[in-house]
Amino acid sequence: MKYQTEFKDDVLFIRMQDDLIAGPVTQQMMTEVDEQVDNNVMLCAIDLSSIRFMDSSGMGVLVSLLTKFRNRGGELVLIKPSDHIRKLLIVTKLNAIFTIAENDTFATQFLKESIY
Repeated sequence: MKYQTEFKDDVLFIRMQDDLIAGPVTQQMMTEVDEQVDNNVMLCAIDLSSIRFMDSSGMGVLVSLLTKFRNRGGELVLIKPSDHIRKLLIVTKLNAIFTIAENDTFATQFLKESIY
């Protein structure tokens, strides 16, 4: 997996690419997110539009990230998962706990409304 982070409009955007599976890069990203949460970052949007494949460990990463933010009173949304990833979210019933936004604008709007 590859990822990039960007902080815009008080929202941490994580843009993931390739396959969302556990590994050293995933662990590095989780550490970076922990640091942001420790610095009172409350809102996160994860762009999944470039994720080709996700296994159960990848789903665990998403749930773990959601839990980190919600435990601090924050929120997380997923941006534009592919049809394949959407189907995985439905089959695993994770679509019931994640909010899905179609683009950065809707993600930011939802996140801002969720805490104010």
